[in-house]
Amino acid sequence: MATSRDDMEKQDLTFLRYEEGDYTWKRQVENIFEGDHSHKCPTYVHRTPPCQGSCPSGEDIRGWLQIVRGIEKPTGDMSMEEYAFRRSTDANPFPAMMGRVCPAPCEDGCNRNNVDDFVGINAVEQFIGDSAYEHKYTFDAPEQLSGKKIAIIGGGPAGMAAAYQLRRMGHASTIFDDHDELGGMMRYGIPGYRTPRDVLNHECQRILDMGGIDTRMGVRVGKDVSIEELEKEYDAILWALGCKSGRKLPVPNSDAPNCVSGVAFLEAFNKGSLQVTTDKVVCVGGGDTSIDVVSVARRLGKITNINKEERPEQVIGGYVAHDSAFAAAREGAEVTLTSLFEREEMTATEHEVEDALREGVTILNGVMPLEVVLDDEGMAKALRMAKCEMVDGRPNPVEGTEFEVECDLVVSAIGQGGDLSEGLESMDNGRGLIDSDAFYQVPGREGHFVAGDIIRPHLLTTAIGQASIATESIDHYLKQEEQKKRPKVDVHHFELLQKLHEANLEPEEFNADDPNEERGTGTGNWAVHNYEDRSEAEIISSDRLFLGHFPFVPRNKRSSYGPSADEVLGHFAERGVGLDTEQAANEAERCMSCGMCFECDNCVIYCPQDAIFRVKKDQATTGRYVDTDYNKCVGCHICADVCPTGYIDMALGDH
Repeated sequence: MATSRDDMEKQDLTFLRYEEGDYTWKRQVENIFEGDHSHKCPTYVHRTPPCQGSCPSGEDIRGWLQIVRGIEKPTGDMSMEEYAFRRSTDANPFPAMMGRVCPAPCEDGCNRNNVDDFVGINAVEQFIGDSAYEHKYTFDAPEQLSGKKIAIIGGGPAGMAAAYQLRRMGHASTIFDDHDELGGMMRYGIPGYRTPRDVLNHECQRILDMGGIDTRMGVRVGKDVSIEELEKEYDAILWALGCKSGRKLPVPNSDAPNCVSGVAFLEAFNKGSLQVTTDKVVCVGGGDTSIDVVSVARRLGKITNINKEERPEQVIGGYVAHDSAFAAAREGAEVTLTSLFEREEMTATEHEVEDALREGVTILNGVMPLEVVLDDEGMAKALRMAKCEMVDGRPNPVEGTEFEVECDLVVSAIGQGGDLSEGLESMDNGRGLIDSDAFYQVPGREGHFVAGDIIRPHLLTTAIGQASIATESIDHYLKQEEQKKRPKVDVHHFELLQKLHEANLEPEEFNADDPNEERGTGTGNWAVHNYEDRSEAEIISSDRLFLGHFPFVPRNKRSSYGPSADEVLGHFAERGVGLDTEQAANEAERCMSCGMCFECDNCVIYCPQDAIFRVKKDQATTGRYVDTDYNKCVGCHICADVCPTGYIDMALGDH
């Protein structure tokens, strides 16, 4: 039975209204607004998001997504599009190209995958690149040159990115390339319907327009100019010549005349000399190069009863070139792609595989080649295959599953290597590649640096990221400075001090000789208080985020107008359609801003002590949107719990 109010007020009852030593009654409603106490208070900690940590170029992806969505504002009269362009190209000068062809490891790392679907980073990057192309934005570069000049061997992604970064540092360069045009694999290894040539030309020319960058096209280093001559004329040499020698199939008879490499096939097509293929084409691969090969083969088609001297292998070998009139007589070709792996394990980008299937390519998964079957003239007439299983990472044929695929042309797209012949043998590490240390210096060769596929064939974005680091090493070398230890998370980080400088909010200079300076104050304007930058050491994981803040929002996908199997012949138009401004902003808004405040106000709203407050507008900028009054903070950690981005740590205090 409940105790009555009258009984409770009698002095002889043992019921206590107060705890021992407590003489003041507090209404329960007041307790709601006083959280648990601790000795820790919030500090704002910047960490690297996993999208950026997964990007081989190290782009500040979160940064330019914040710009496109409208959170981080440009200063002055600069437009959102230009500001996003300048942020993205700090790391990568090819946003329009990368937005189209990069397989986007950043999207695999995106924490949004734990909510619904990754942010369409590639699509937004293409928007930034296409906007820059439309508005003809240019790169800034210091007017004064250092007087140093660097020889860059190779005009592909690594070489061009290196020339760009060096020019931003004030160094001139000369690019040597044995092709007629710049672009490397972006031009000669990827078909034009994936890397539109007008956009590619613009992105290459934009780098040359910075000035101080010379080109020597059609020049093969080692043959036309020696290494010794370069060493005498230039202050440093960067090797960025890529890998354009394809690997042969490791099976008998793979040296037949009509067995060619994927890179050679694509280069002949991209140069315009290969206009048709053959009746039956088989490509062995499973990666993006093999998808490009079979997609091109379906577009080129065949010509019935083609002359022997005009067969594709003759063109690919460089002996002849097709006349453009061949296009009028094209018919559809049978094209087959074989892969060691099942479809879900293929390294090719998923949507590229889907496009190839829609275009009429037959894909055989989980099979391996055993032998090239020859006809009486020594030409490949079939590829003998078998089902395979992986044992210790190596494919093994399954007995009794052998079969043959008829073919007139066999294309090997199973990897590629460097070409270090004709005067470059001294650079060869024995595997057709060039060795590199952690600073992208060539060991044992002072003044020689290296970047890109010639170290190890990988992605275009990898080559660009290596070039950026190599140019920093070159800069230290030219200034006779000791190479600095690279950070654990080696990317292009957001810097709060740079942002404060941009907004005219940088801290005042601290004068250590002034006896009136208060070193221990928490109010001095010579320091950035209540902020810690751990971005060079930590990548923020999803378990640090408050994922419950983010609702399901479907991805804004780019439109695709790829041809069907009946329409593919002669179809060389670009397949995808980029996002418009509204779509790009909506997609960027799906970014969860991992490791950085995105001004959601959760901490301000939920703080029971009103200790967290918005910084005054004339003092606020990205990374400095909220602050804490430590006279009010009781260390209840609610702000850290409700921070969606993991930007708040309970770290300050006595313990």
